[in-house]
Amino acid sequence: MALRNRNKRNRWLLLAFPALLAAGAALFYGPSHGQKVYAAQKDGGRAAAGDQSTTLGDQTDLAVTVYNSNIALVRDVRQLTLPPGMFRLKFMDIAATVNPATVHFRSLNEPDKLGVLEQNYEYDLLEPAKLLHKYVGKEVTLVRSYQENGTTKREEIKATLLADNNGPVWKIGNDIVTGMFAESYRFPEVPANLFDRPTLLMSLENAGGRKHQIEASYLASNLSWNSDYVLTVGRDDRAADLDGWVTLVNNSGTAFHNARLQLVAGDLHRVQEGRMRAEDRMYEVAAKAASAPQFAQENFSEYHLYTLGRRTSVEDKETKQISLLNSSGVPVEKLFVVDGQSFYYHNYQNPGSPLKDPVKVFYKFKNDEKSGLGVPMPAGNVRVYQKDSKGSVLFVGEDHIDHTPKDESLNIHIGSAFDVVAEHKQTDYKSISSHVWEMEFEVTLRNHKDIPITVEVNEPIGGDWQMLSSSHKYTKTAAWAAQFQVPVEKNGTTVLKYRIRARW
Repeated sequence: MALRNRNKRNRWLLLAFPALLAAGAALFYGPSHGQKVYAAQKDGGRAAAGDQSTTLGDQTDLAVTVYNSNIALVRDVRQLTLPPGMFRLKFMDIAATVNPATVHFRSLNEPDKLGVLEQNYEYDLLEPAKLLHKYVGKEVTLVRSYQENGTTKREEIKATLLADNNGPVWKIGNDIVTGMFAESYRFPEVPANLFDRPTLLMSLENAGGRKHQIEASYLASNLSWNSDYVLTVGRDDRAADLDGWVTLVNNSGTAFHNARLQLVAGDLHRVQEGRMRAEDRMYEVAAKAASAPQFAQENFSEYHLYTLGRRTSVEDKETKQISLLNSSGVPVEKLFVVDGQSFYYHNYQNPGSPLKDPVKVFYKFKNDEKSGLGVPMPAGNVRVYQKDSKGSVLFVGEDHIDHTPKDESLNIHIGSAFDVVAEHKQTDYKSISSHVWEMEFEVTLRNHKDIPITVEVNEPIGGDWQMLSSSHKYTKTAAWAAQFQVPVEKNGTTVLKYRIRARW
């Protein structure tokens, strides 16, 4: 018998040549190329006898409230049968990004009878590299296949893992071996401090009955939502259809099935904390929901709460879109806006030449009941589309809006006008007396469109100023600004002239 074991060990040692060193070192990163890891599942190997466990199979209700600041409040209700006295409970199937400091655990039917003595969040998850590392100093069974007389045979040998730093170091009999290749590794059990999923391990004391309806609530990160809007403008630029979508992203490490979903919109103040241990993951985009009831909206503290009228499921690493609002025939107005430069009269590169300013284009509408809206609109991106002459819908620009209450107006900036040109030029600068000057300006607007337009010109004016003359009516919109509404005929040109007196 001793001779046979020695021959078997020698066969293994002959395979430990340098060409297989890379394969052996790969154990540090986990098995590959057909390598396998086996661990016997023993109740005593994971936790002490008498420990209780709860999974999603015990869940009776689930509510998820997602804030637009990358956090969510999860309320998980489960029906459990618990022993009397002190015991440990493994609360499994929670979000991997749970903040343990926010966990609130209670019995709904006997809150004064069930108490939490201690809780631990176990996030050291079971994986091949960690399992191997946990067996340093312990015996592992190595398994390989070899050819003998044209027949494939499988052989096992016991080895003690001495170290696992940049690759395993084995002791086989009296020999120290590195760089050894094995197809699979067999472990007698899973160490108690490795878990197959994120788990809250709680020490509880039950002075009540055995049946408890338990609620565990906690905050988790990597759950977020935002709003996206689609504004489809008619050919005449007078009316549009507005569709709003909630985009919900779940990278929390767990799925939420058949959950009551609520969304909170608003600027939530939070204490800055260190990053959680959960890794960032790439988003995977899921298909849009074909149809869904609107969210019910209500005021909540200084925020707005949106409650989905049905239950929904959100898988881990999923992006889900749910209809938020839709309205047809919303009155819109197309605006052409020129914002003058504070020092546009200083043209150092081409003295005497005017400076050109972009003519920005906006669509303006009001969030009121008269327009078919009148609901608080959470912050998000608005993408604008319009049909061409053949009826095809084309993308014409996008903008971001802040949280917008009802009865407020929105200006959606889609870009700059191609066929409208604005040029600024200072035509006079005169000192009247100490600290008093007079200045005159021209703003030339050229419209190459085949329709007339009106351009809103906003001019910054410094100092204590007064308007001496202007070719168009103006409004003093601020202490440092004047606004002009300048009509320009189709394929025409209009020159805005004004003269001011300023004191500094």
